Amino acid sequence: MPAETNNPNRRSWIGYSKDSHFPIQNIPFGVFLTRENVITIGTRIGDHAIDLGALQELGYFSNVPLTDDMFMQDTLNDFISDGKKTWRLVRNRIGDIFDKENSELRDHKENRDRVIFHMDEVEMQLPVLIGDYTDFYSSKEHAVNVGSMFRDKENALMPNWIHMPIAYHGRSSSIIPSGINIHRPKGQMLDNNSQDPIFGSSKKVDFELETAFITTDANKLGEPIDINHAEDYIFGMVLLNDWSARDIQKWEYAPLGPFLGKNFATSISPWIVTMDALEPFRCSGPDQEKTPLKYLKHRPKSSFDIHLEVDLTPENGTPTTLTKSNFKHLYWSMSQQLAHHTINGCRINSGDLMGSGTISGSTSDSYGSMLELSWNGQQPIKLNDGTQRNFIEDNDTVTMRGYCNNSSVRIGFGEVSNKLIPSYTSSGKGSK
Repeated sequence: MPAETNNPNRRSWIGYSKDSHFPIQNIPFGVFLTRENVITIGTRIGDHAIDLGALQELGYFSNVPLTDDMFMQDTLNDFISDGKKTWRLVRNRIGDIFDKENSELRDHKENRDRVIFHMDEVEMQLPVLIGDYTDFYSSKEHAVNVGSMFRDKENALMPNWIHMPIAYHGRSSSIIPSGINIHRPKGQMLDNNSQDPIFGSSKKVDFELETAFITTDANKLGEPIDINHAEDYIFGMVLLNDWSARDIQKWEYAPLGPFLGKNFATSISPWIVTMDALEPFRCSGPDQEKTPLKYLKHRPKSSFDIHLEVDLTPENGTPTTLTKSNFKHLYWSMSQQLAHHTINGCRINSGDLMGSGTISGSTSDSYGSMLELSWNGQQPIKLNDGTQRNFIEDNDTVTMRGYCNNSSVRIGFGEVSNKLIPSYTSSGKGSK
């Protein structure tokens, strides 16, 4: 069954600009709160959110085999569990409903008013209930840069790095949507003038420019996922900012890796862009230095050409674009990540989130973190207003955007944007 919505010549009766991230060829999925305070599953075309629950209730999905309440829920987990065939049927049907030549909803004002909202009228939510979160470390450029700072240039990459995708298990309870403020974290850090740690607010809060993929129910406990079928179990992708406290991280990371330096906040963009929508932008990733073991040998063109960028905006200030990178720089592909994750029989469930790891390019203007851009504070970053940053300051807002573009269409993720605010101050409740 082809992904009919990908037709680049298709147009919608909902208008949008040529630069929109959300043309009719996209049809992402998300969850939002309507003006009537109803949480519903939806999609987006241009600057309009579309209530799929209302569409289903009105009978517009009568020819698609769905449970009666599929889109009348507050997460996408059940829909994702239905699998690739259902995703494609629904996406194709949405494309048909909103096609410029289709009058069944276009000419029915009462139904249109119930189904379509301007984005200003809705409040986006986390799209899935995330049971597990894994963050990979798959950009070679990023790994070399960080290894050079924390160890030395000769041993920047650990010996295992070029043989398998490295990852750690993150904290799903701290994953938040765009628009939520984040408190500056506190923890232990090593003072430069002492061998003993101090406690306080992190002075080196950082962003990490990442994407993430979201899985369906993929396997039984003990059953590996074959790399040649791995993408069948990936519903779609989001942008991800894995907020980091570099001073806390540096003191704690040996021997077991990230903990408090990472688990205070991870933010994701609200719209999940499906793998079908991304298919026209498939490309090759970097040549791999070592031939991977058989279970990690993937097909050609296992990456995607996704432009990524990060802005930093001081309070009441103007944004400065800090970096421009691309998903295709990742050394390890999503298929390799998922195949490796399950080679030991680890079970993967609907709604699991898999972060790519920081995505850095080979040039200094494509680095995916402040740690690299300022080289751990040694080379301050100049903003448009003349001020400088080594790391993120209180009341700075970090905004990430991502999109694919060719001569025919642009498919985007929108943005994930969050403000860093001062450390949490206890009211004294529950303390003595």
